[in-house]
Amino acid sequence: MSLPTDRARPNSKLGVILAESPQLVRVGMSLLIDSQPDMAIVLEAGHADEIAQGLPRVRIRRRLVAVIGLGLSGHRDAYWLIRTIRESIPNCPVIACGQNAAEAEISRALLVGADGYVNKDCGPLEFLEALRGGAVGEMVLAGVSGGLLGRIADGLDQPPPEQRVLTERELEVLSVATEGLTARQIGQRLGVRERTVTTHLGRIYRKLGAGSRVAAIAAAANSGLVTLGATA
Repeated sequence: MSLPTDRARPNSKLGVILAESPQLVRVGMSLLIDSQPDMAIVLEAGHADEIAQGLPRVRIRRRLVAVIGLGLSGHRDAYWLIRTIRESIPNCPVIACGQNAAEAEISRALLVGADGYVNKDCGPLEFLEALRGGAVGEMVLAGVSGGLLGRIADGLDQPPPEQRVLTERELEVLSVATEGLTARQIGQRLGVRERTVTTHLGRIYRKLGAGSRVAAIAAAANSGLVTLGATA
């Protein structure tokens, strides 16, 4: 069993969390990333549990992006790890990575919290640019055909009910949002950054198939996820 590698690097670089099962593939990706002057591997492993155990050591970094191979082996799968990273480090963008993954696999990764998908058949430069784009909040879909991209987008508009489960923190954010507070005020109430709140709200909108806070609150209220009470 391989052990997770945790490397200290200056916080000025983009820290990359890499989860990939085939060791040869992981080493190649790691070497490519570490060769970039603006990037550094801060945590890598071949199993989801190993990455999860290492998250507390890297969550203090200001700039992070996670690359999660959809074919992870072990007791926990890639989708569990994506959700775990999303809950543990909400402001860490997550990029799913696969070898010509099926449409359903890509859609599922996005629904559980990934910010994008990169096909392993794409070139090294496209892969690196996908990481940089994901790190600044871009929705990344690299190496995906136009037709597949359209079907994935259509599928994300109406996620299946079983994929709409909100985390405890997302429910907490949504509950406070019903009071009409701004993202900054919600952050002050919950003791988190404004950017963290907006990240949570974005996930909530996607899961509930809503395009705005009002629509998300209405959908959540109709589903019994939150209670709308009278406010003074």
